[in-house]
Amino acid sequence: MPAKGKHRRPKSQRFARSIAVAGTGGAALALPFMGATGAHAATSQSVSEKAVQSLPVSQKSAEKTAAKKDAAKTSTVRVYSVRAGDYLSKIADEQNVSGGWKKLYADNRSAIGDDPSLIHPGLKLSIGKKARTSATKTESSASLSSSKAKKTEKAESKSSSKSTAATQSSATTSSSGYTLPVTGATIGTGYRVAGSMWSSGYHTGVDFVVPTGTSLKAVAAGTVVSAGWGGAYGNQVVIKLNDGYYAQYAHLSQLSVSAGQTVTEGQQIGLSGATGNVTGPHLHFEIRTTPDYGSDVDPVAYLRSKGVAVG
Repeated sequence: MPAKGKHRRPKSQRFARSIAVAGTGGAALALPFMGATGAHAATSQSVSEKAVQSLPVSQKSAEKTAAKKDAAKTSTVRVYSVRAGDYLSKIADEQNVSGGWKKLYADNRSAIGDDPSLIHPGLKLSIGKKARTSATKTESSASLSSSKAKKTEKAESKSSSKSTAATQSSATTSSSGYTLPVTGATIGTGYRVAGSMWSSGYHTGVDFVVPTGTSLKAVAAGTVVSAGWGGAYGNQVVIKLNDGYYAQYAHLSQLSVSAGQTVTEGQQIGLSGATGNVTGPHLHFEIRTTPDYGSDVDPVAYLRSKGVAVG
């Protein structure tokens, strides 16, 4: 019995040890394998997550860079306020405008108008980029609409005075076929008065001081060359007279004729106003040898040579 018990004990101990060894060996074998697999999986997952997370960051960086570039471009656009004595070539040189005064004029034509010489102190010019005109045009259209509505009301209230003006008009018509552009008005600023407020350095016409809504007349028979917006001149009408000269009426509040229309002496061509570059309502009147700016002659001397009493 003791011998049998002794024999059984070692066997059971060896069996237990072998299980322990097997268990230990299995654990030893399994643990490194599992650990390696886990480490490998963790590394792959970490790299994938970082790659995914890095995409939005790089995208944002690109967007920020593009935004900075746009901001840098925008920051190069400047607004210049015209001062007394300025002219486009001078401004272009002082502001280092690439392309010179022609580029400056092209970028700001909507503000300057058809004549690049007609700039005035206080006019805002965009330098470095073409001026955005759509919003300005929309705003100016809206203001013109409201202005026209107000002026229509004024025109209606002054219908009786217009009738009187028409009567006076027929009375002042000369036998020579010429008449004054407006009845009963005094001359404010005369012809060729010097001043830095004019781009040419002098006044190219005469100003008849009249309130807004006063009837303006064709000084003689002729054909309307243009009728519309004239930049610094505001609403203007230019008529080619039958003798070959041209009569210009500027700063009108309302136009009564259109381009291509024939007019007779004393016919109403519009109403006086204060559109364009003005300090108050008046009629700016010019006589020219061509329809263009810079071909002016003395309008008072011209009218007097036609037998019209002026002043």
